[in-house]
Amino acid sequence: MKKIIFTGGSGRFGKVFKKFYLNKKNISYPSSKVFDVTNFNKMEKYIKKIKPKIIIHTAAISRPMVFHEKKIDVSINTNIIGTANIVTLCQKYKIKLIYFSTNYVYPSKKGNYKEYHPLLPINNYAWSKLGGECAVQMLKNSLILRICMIEKPFAYNYAYTNLKTNFMFHEDLVKVFFKLLNKKGIINIGGPVQSVYNFAKKDNKKIKKKVLKIKKNSLPLNSTMNVKRFKKIC
Repeated sequence: MKKIIFTGGSGRFGKVFKKFYLNKKNISYPSSKVFDVTNFNKMEKYIKKIKPKIIIHTAAISRPMVFHEKKIDVSINTNIIGTANIVTLCQKYKIKLIYFSTNYVYPSKKGNYKEYHPLLPINNYAWSKLGGECAVQMLKNSLILRICMIEKPFAYNYAYTNLKTNFMFHEDLVKVFFKLLNKKGIINIGGPVQSVYNFAKKDNKKIKKKVLKIKKNSLPLNSTMNVKRFKKIC
């Protein structure tokens, strides 16, 4: 079995992934102290020790979104420069890289975005993830996953009726993840197009309805992606 390094094992998705694949002894989950994406030498030392064939890079600063507006230096160092560091090491040691990006790199106006459609990030978080994508695109042996997912149970007691999305739960991606392992390029990852309310009420019948009012830095009303390629694979 190919040895794999999974970054972000203590994150929301990482915890679900680790629990589900607990029996896979070929996967290493280094802490940020051991595999600090901002410390090139530390990462190289760990890579030399493990000798992985694949790195699954989920480690990033995400929520709260406002963090990326207030602390752009940290966002850049972690999400952009940190990813570029990993790309450089993957090139040097001939390692495949699977990079977790976001559906928010699309313009989020009309929806149904395909992998080759033009990009226009909606906020600094999305810009930081696109910055990471730019480095990953230079590595031929790579896969970029533009993902729309959320933790289970749904994290809020209300959901928007006028906000369309491709939400899927972390568990839904984890179960089929290894079908993506040998793919390259870019794949949109998400569930069926629906309102956040319709998605959430399937898990929580008591969820309350709410209408999203458009204002500066608000969530986009339609960030939906075309996920046909994902469906064909999984």
